[in-house]
Amino acid sequence: MFNKSIDFIRNYYDIPEGFIPLHEPKFSGNEKLYVNDAIDSTYVSSVGKYVDRFEEMVRDYSGAKYAIATVNGTAALHMSLLLAGVKQNELVITQPLTFVATCNSINYIGAESLFIDVDMNTMGLSASKLEKFLTEKTEVKNESCYHKQTGKRIAACVPMHTFGHPAEIDKIADLCSRFNIVLVEDAAESLGSRYKGQQTGTFGLLGAFSFNGNKTITCGGGGMIVTNNKEIGKLAKHLTTQAKLPHRWEFVHDYIGYNYRLPNLNAALACAQMEKLDEFIFSKRNLSFHYEKLFAGSKIKFMKEPEHSSSNYWLNCIL
Repeated sequence: MFNKSIDFIRNYYDIPEGFIPLHEPKFSGNEKLYVNDAIDSTYVSSVGKYVDRFEEMVRDYSGAKYAIATVNGTAALHMSLLLAGVKQNELVITQPLTFVATCNSINYIGAESLFIDVDMNTMGLSASKLEKFLTEKTEVKNESCYHKQTGKRIAACVPMHTFGHPAEIDKIADLCSRFNIVLVEDAAESLGSRYKGQQTGTFGLLGAFSFNGNKTITCGGGGMIVTNNKEIGKLAKHLTTQAKLPHRWEFVHDYIGYNYRLPNLNAALACAQMEKLDEFIFSKRNLSFHYEKLFAGSKIKFMKEPEHSSSNYWLNCIL
């Protein structure tokens, strides 16, 4: 059975004998057409029709009201934390099983990661352990949550949907609401994953996606902030574009701005990839079923999508 499964994987993805990559991006649609069109337009930097179109496609796909493209997922998460009001020397709850960019984004602000363990079934932030910690180790005063031991404010909570498998995000969202903590989702790995029918990244005040070369869809780099808050959506676009006030010739900046906007050239690639997203997810889910069948009845546990979830199976994991 094992050899048959390996043969299927190798033949489906046209993989050379002796080499199985962790991930390989697939460009089978309009990628070259759109990129060449962007080049011909000469709008290859942070202004162009493909940036607007990419944001619109993510809005429509995710169900979020606002989507703001960024140069990468780390920038999207960093900006989301700034927009959430996280400040220097404050605490941000997150999970120890994640990519370093989650904690880097927190440290960019001068805040500190506060780790709560993950659940075995989701590999994401544990709602039950979060509740225990918040109940025993924190107190709410002046409409904010404070860590009893250090006296520091807990400004935000950043769960990450590990390998594309959704965490119990509705329970986490309820806890954040009860304890006056802003929920910011690190959905870098989970575009197309849904929990109880809702796209991950849309349960909190803000969510951040990544389109790095190893993600389900890619534009070389790229990230996206999503939110349902109109003011935050407008401010996110302003701050990621150097906080420049619109004017024909004057350069006036009313905030510390960031050069985080996604170039039109990358967005052209992203638009073509978005058109194939459902196909890619179908393929990944199909592949996961072969792995699940392969390891059934063995001592090796294949990590399946959690209950109430539809995972994009970004990467497959065994225990």
